Amino acid sequence: MRTPLPISVYMLSFGIFIMISCELQVLGMMEQLAAALTISIAQAGYLVSIFAASMAIGGPILAILVSRLAVKKTLMILYIIFILGELLGGFSNTFSQLVIARSITGMVSGAFFGVSIGLSARLVNSDSKLKAISTVLAGIMLGTIIGLPLAKVVSEYSNWQTSFFLVVGLASISALLTYLTLPDLSPEPPQPLRKELGAVFDARLWWVFCTSFCIIGAVYAPFSYIVPILNETSGISQNSITLILFVYGGIMLIGNNLVAKMAAKNTKRTLVIGISFLIVNLCIFALFNGYHWLAITCTLLLGLCGVSLNPAMVSRLMELPQGGRAFINTLHASMITLGIMFGSFTAGTALSFGYPLTMTIWLGAAIAFFGLIILKFSPINTHTPFK
Repeated sequence: MRTPLPISVYMLSFGIFIMISCELQVLGMMEQLAAALTISIAQAGYLVSIFAASMAIGGPILAILVSRLAVKKTLMILYIIFILGELLGGFSNTFSQLVIARSITGMVSGAFFGVSIGLSARLVNSDSKLKAISTVLAGIMLGTIIGLPLAKVVSEYSNWQTSFFLVVGLASISALLTYLTLPDLSPEPPQPLRKELGAVFDARLWWVFCTSFCIIGAVYAPFSYIVPILNETSGISQNSITLILFVYGGIMLIGNNLVAKMAAKNTKRTLVIGISFLIVNLCIFALFNGYHWLAITCTLLLGLCGVSLNPAMVSRLMELPQGGRAFINTLHASMITLGIMFGSFTAGTALSFGYPLTMTIWLGAAIAFFGLIILKFSPINTHTPFK
């Protein structure tokens, strides 16, 4: 019988929830932001890409800078920087100020993801590692269930700045509770910088990274514009969209648990099934998005075959040497966020050239197809999760 997970693992999940809420809050108030800052919907969508780019580039750098510090001190420093960045966002009056704020919070989120995933595996015994990691990653689902719809509700009934201040409050509470519950752990065994960076040249890592890049890019190409897609293309009311996003997040949480159980038996097969399902679902969505119930169904099914594949992606990384180190996990998070940036940027570019919103869905299906091809020809032949 497995022992219960320590409270500190759940606090790491809460931290991920806050980071995801910060990342996705723009999607819930895109129209309000565009109106308040006098920018286009496509420009507002680029704030997601900016967050992802900062997470991808700044996250690994920040992770290396704090890697020699005690774990608790590392997390407290990350929380402080994050809170300052989110405060800047709340007080922003221009698009440029928001770009700076999103860059700061994105950088911290990248480092926080890598540290949290590696740390969760250290807090439990070998039999509970995948369960601990999937629990931490559940924060992504909770961020979508609560954070994204909450940002939409807050922006509709108050103003878009209130969402930023709400995240600041949650981050402050999380920082305090994390400090109280996290045991005093020493940093990872130090490695020379050359060896740490040298792991990047392991080609097997890049097969994993590229697969994850495509999975997330495929989801975020349409999801970055899911509110206008459902509203303008499918004719669904704003109030109904809020409810749909809540249900979508709940399905993601179910999908996360389901994927973790499937990945415990066969990681690669889980990813093949998930990506294939994603491609079919996006094609149906693109073809029949004019039908209310089909559009709603396809949106909800994204929760089973998109971001919820995270436990399988992380498990596949952990099968490799160095896969458990914070720097490598941060790089993996960086590739995932580059996928977010690529998906949302590609979709925004298509819209700026005059293509209809439906094109973002087709782009998602194409990116997912490339991900399936990469996975098919991957030289990584292990199928069992790490120990």
